Amino acid sequence: MPLKRIVTATMATGLAAVCVVASAPAASARPAPPRTPVAEGSGGAVVSDTVESTQAGIDVLRRGGTAADAAVAVAATLGVTDPYVAGLGGGGYFVYYDARTKTVSTIDGRETTPARDSSTMFIDPSTGKPYDFETAVESGRSVGVPGMLATWQRALQRWGKFSLADNLKPAEKVARHGFVVTPEFERQTQSVAAKLGRFSPSAELFLPGGAAPKAGSVLRNPDLAATYRQIQREGVGAFYGGAVGRDLVRTVQNPPVTPGAATPLTGPMQLSDLRAYRALDGTPTHINYRGYDVYGMAPSSSGGITVGEALNILGNFPMSTMDQTQALHHYLEASRLAFADRNRYIGDARYVDVPQRQLLSKRFAASRACQIDPNKAGTSPVAPGDPYAPGPGCTTAPAASSDSNEQHTNHFVVADKQGNIVSYTNTIEQLAGSGITVPGRGFLLNNELTDFNFAPTQGSAPDPNLPAPGKRPRSSMSPTIVLHDGKPVLAVGSPGGATIITTVLQILLNRFDLGMSLPDAIAAPRASQRNAATTDAEAGFLALPAAKGLEALGQKFKSGGDIGVAAGIEILPHGRLLAAGEPSRRGGTSAAVVTGKN
Repeated sequence: MPLKRIVTATMATGLAAVCVVASAPAASARPAPPRTPVAEGSGGAVVSDTVESTQAGIDVLRRGGTAADAAVAVAATLGVTDPYVAGLGGGGYFVYYDARTKTVSTIDGRETTPARDSSTMFIDPSTGKPYDFETAVESGRSVGVPGMLATWQRALQRWGKFSLADNLKPAEKVARHGFVVTPEFERQTQSVAAKLGRFSPSAELFLPGGAAPKAGSVLRNPDLAATYRQIQREGVGAFYGGAVGRDLVRTVQNPPVTPGAATPLTGPMQLSDLRAYRALDGTPTHINYRGYDVYGMAPSSSGGITVGEALNILGNFPMSTMDQTQALHHYLEASRLAFADRNRYIGDARYVDVPQRQLLSKRFAASRACQIDPNKAGTSPVAPGDPYAPGPGCTTAPAASSDSNEQHTNHFVVADKQGNIVSYTNTIEQLAGSGITVPGRGFLLNNELTDFNFAPTQGSAPDPNLPAPGKRPRSSMSPTIVLHDGKPVLAVGSPGGATIITTVLQILLNRFDLGMSLPDAIAAPRASQRNAATTDAEAGFLALPAAKGLEALGQKFKSGGDIGVAAGIEILPHGRLLAAGEPSRRGGTSAAVVTGKN
């Protein structure tokens, strides 16, 4: 198969950006390896977005690696095969069940604001008003200090058996040899072609010949392979202060645009910001729902608190005995109320006083549950509650906005033969992030800082999600692990911006209250209510028999396309594992087990 080699030196850095695409006549295009959304067996399991990343994790498990080792291999490979969603230029949240200590722990690998930024970083000084969102996204100003690599290193320090260098080998190999472009990858590339085309190294890597790679072609990323090899040799210092970090900082300060493209906003990131970055060990959120212990991610993510509060609200109702209309009505209303509280109270807990204990209290949930009218939908924006003084009745504070800009991520789950479990959501924020590829390095940079509110949104009340130096923007990522009687039963999560919260909530409702199997709970049609006037809904949800009943109750819907791309593992009796992903959303996901039916 002939190779098309493109080598271009960028004016911004003088570094060469190299993309190698295997081209062939359409008739000889290779089919992408098939994706299996459900697998059952033993010895370990992985569910992720791509076949290559799932296989990387399974191979590590077969060599005796832990769930943490496999998770690093999966995440690094996703940086090759799912680059518009995650990679070295992003961050995420890592939730881990340790079978030896029988405890759940977390690592916060969220990106941070550079030290030279401020609360007005997204205010245009010439107008005194916030920048247009797209102007902010496609710029160095949107790039947070990446936490991905630090998260991998910290996870391996705590729970790994192999070295970082060993766990990067599968991803380096895929980057070097290439992967078969799927129809979904081609579609994603086409959808962000204008963004990628604005920045010369991104255009050279992802738009060879000026167009998206065709499904069936082979896309190689030798620059990323070389970056992984350098990290294997030099360790994380190559990124957090070394040569890779210097290239990253230079790119943020002077984004390499294509000739004729408008000059974007620049960012103030310094090498000292990278040197100062730390992935933070943390304690998970925890609530008990009908005998199940549900553990999630604490702030800076809003996921664990918001999912937990909504479950606590639903715990006041006999969900399993309701008809479909009433069960879904209560699900939507609990989401509406929990999002009102999320927007008002949750931000980076190192910077704002988050009332986590109060928001997750059963007493507060009861004060919110009494606002749900079984005969009528609420009118958004509903007011947040007062978690500090919930009282015996319904209490509220002034209503506030429910904006959220976070869009695209990926989520994967891993279990090993020892019983350790990983639920890990990682992201570069919007699809293709900022659109900026670091020249000569082969990875895209995030636009996570646009997850901050650009200006206050809470009226006279403090806004918990305004930027500040070193602060982590609020996220909706909700990696979740569920235990019963002290033993793990389920790990689940999803991408999808603010819809992550409702996706995880709906899957848990489907599985534990509505009696669905895990594969059915994931495949079921979704709707997402986030304290908005209308609820985003998939076409399949609007086709449910209950949809007309919901509309009669005042629920208003709009088509939201696909919502979420979930991945889950259920721990069955006798050490069996049920790995379940999406049969069709985002082209389907890939599930596999070490031993059993794949």
